[in-house]
Amino acid sequence: VQLVESGGGLVQPGGSLRLSCAASGFTFSSGGLSWYRQAPGKERELVASISSAGVGTEYADSVEGRFTISRDNAKNTVYLQMNSLKPEDTAVYYCNYHYLWSVYWGQGTQVTVSS
Repeated sequence: VQLVESGGGLVQPGGSLRLSCAASGFTFSSGGLSWYRQAPGKERELVASISSAGVGTEYADSVEGRFTISRDNAKNTVYLQMNSLKPEDTAVYYCNYHYLWSVYWGQGTQVTVSS
């Protein structure tokens, strides 16, 4: 079982990044997927979620209208498109898979928004 995030980096305020999370070792299309983030000294928080079929999505108020979660079940990959980035979006971003009693986490990718 493996979830591997990529696409993080340093970006200026107002910029964009696209995170990817590639999955292997389990039935990707069965479960829901989420992106979480954790900033230094803060608790991990839910950023966005998407249902197994990709129809239903939910977002934290702080990212609504700026971030978009999507998934490609044929590629076993979930994405997080992040636009209009702000310094407060700086955090380690983690992808999460959940289905019944199974919960898997990726190792995280650092996103830093700074001028």
